[in-house]
Amino acid sequence: MTGPRPARARLAAENRRARHDYQIEERFEAGIVLTGTEVKSLRAGRAQIAESYAEVTANEAFLVNATIPEWSHGNRFNHEPKRPRKLLLHAREIARLHGAVSREGMTLVPLAIYFNERGRAKVELALARGKKLHDKRAAERDRDWARERARLLREKG
Repeated sequence: MTGPRPARARLAAENRRARHDYQIEERFEAGIVLTGTEVKSLRAGRAQIAESYAEVTANEAFLVNATIPEWSHGNRFNHEPKRPRKLLLHAREIARLHGAVSREGMTLVPLAIYFNERGRAKVELALARGKKLHDKRAAERDRDWARERARLLREKG
């Protein structure tokens, strides 16, 4: 388990919708197995992870449905844009995630793909529970009230 991603990390893709659709319980940092053209395309910042998820099968974790478009100069060495990509996690973490997903009905959602200080591509995964419509409305109501309260305090000085 890790905290939020490092401040010096260079963001390649972000799933901004995840915080709206899911209640984030816990975050993990995972490495990702990529080919050369995938790395170049990620460095250009063209990846999309809005509809992707991670799944655990046979003691391995995979990032499914993430789109990393083909690199423009890749010619015959280019990759398939939507292929499942293996995630690098410790065996204990994989077992824990597998248990949470299978028993507790949780989902593994990627929050971001970024490059750390050493230039390695990492995925910030979240163990999350889906929000119901009334939860989304309550969160929006709280956000609106906080914005209104800040505006009122600014006006009064």
